[in-house]
Amino acid sequence: MAPMTAPADLPLAGVRVLDLTLARAGPTCVRHLADWGAEVIAVQAPDGGRDVIARDGFDYQNLHRNKRFVSLDLKSAKGREAFLRLAARADVLVENMRAPVKHRLKIAWEDLQPVNPRLVYGSISGFGQDGPYAQRAGVDQIAQGLGGLMSITGEPGRGPMRAGVAVNDVMAGTLLAFAIVMALYQRDRTGEGRYVHTSLLETQVFMLDFQAARWLMAGEVAGQMGNDHPTLAPMGVFPTADGHVNIAASSPAQFEHFCAAAGRPDWPGDPRWSSGRRRAENRAALNAAIAAETAKRPSAWWVETLEAAGVPCGPILAIDQVFADPQVQHLAMAAPVDHPRLGPTHMVDSPINLEGLETEIRSVAPLAPADTDAVLAEVGYGPDEIAAMRAEGAI
Repeated sequence: MAPMTAPADLPLAGVRVLDLTLARAGPTCVRHLADWGAEVIAVQAPDGGRDVIARDGFDYQNLHRNKRFVSLDLKSAKGREAFLRLAARADVLVENMRAPVKHRLKIAWEDLQPVNPRLVYGSISGFGQDGPYAQRAGVDQIAQGLGGLMSITGEPGRGPMRAGVAVNDVMAGTLLAFAIVMALYQRDRTGEGRYVHTSLLETQVFMLDFQAARWLMAGEVAGQMGNDHPTLAPMGVFPTADGHVNIAASSPAQFEHFCAAAGRPDWPGDPRWSSGRRRAENRAALNAAIAAETAKRPSAWWVETLEAAGVPCGPILAIDQVFADPQVQHLAMAAPVDHPRLGPTHMVDSPINLEGLETEIRSVAPLAPADTDAVLAEVGYGPDEIAAMRAEGAI
């Protein structure tokens, strides 16, 4: 591994981000920016120290690292005035409030663009910034259902099933980070900021990918297929002597290689399985025949044998096994952290690789906003003004 890169040498060094996010989608976006060098100022409402335990929890710490934290009451005149000073000097603002909230607080794009024409303003909502659902509250599982994912996840006849992670939150945050970087790149040419946004619903429809294209272009409504691939066979989960493996042997060459490795060179000549279309049509019989063979040997044997034969095959690991896997360890996806309160621990590292650059977790999320005075001083507030704002509850 290369030495950790100095923060000033990271690609987003010098980009100042105002973070108004909460939950998961918005913080995921900001985490991308912060990990790669942006100076992030997280603005939180004064709360009297509530949720202290949650702030040292694994989720909050993993999402809110590498930030400075300030408290501002955006509903107060002085708090909003301080926020506008910060916005005037920011490059990026990210928020994932319900669409009406930022308008009520008068901190929407149209409010801030005159204050800072170079500002890139990024938003994530549940269902879009306008339209019939714009005012609804949206969370990941609601978008999974409305956006079709739950109708194609799980086994046939078992009812709708959610995915095991917050796929829309994570992907919406990632897509918004991508949009923000595009807008910053364009700003270098035009000198003007831009409003960029996505939603959990748009993200989910986008992630339907070929299943959406099946409907749009071929009129086919996908259903639940369990662990089987929707259109290709054999591709799915098969039992072994000590567990299960994933096997993907759907191409003609891969199927022949698989059959030879499994000791069944006769299978490609079986009329039921002699083409990709016939294998898909007779999937149940083919899967049963394969399962009878794979159950005879342990998972490691199948992974090694099929890999040598050029057939994709892999184990099915629990999360503790994932982080013990040699390839995952080689990729260093568990970032070490010497946490000042929790001691030595790990957080999930960035999956983005820029050759020659290495990120690190430079700071952990505090129990309470700790940078308020320093940040306000940077935008011109004196000690007496800060003390007065604190006395009034504006910070």
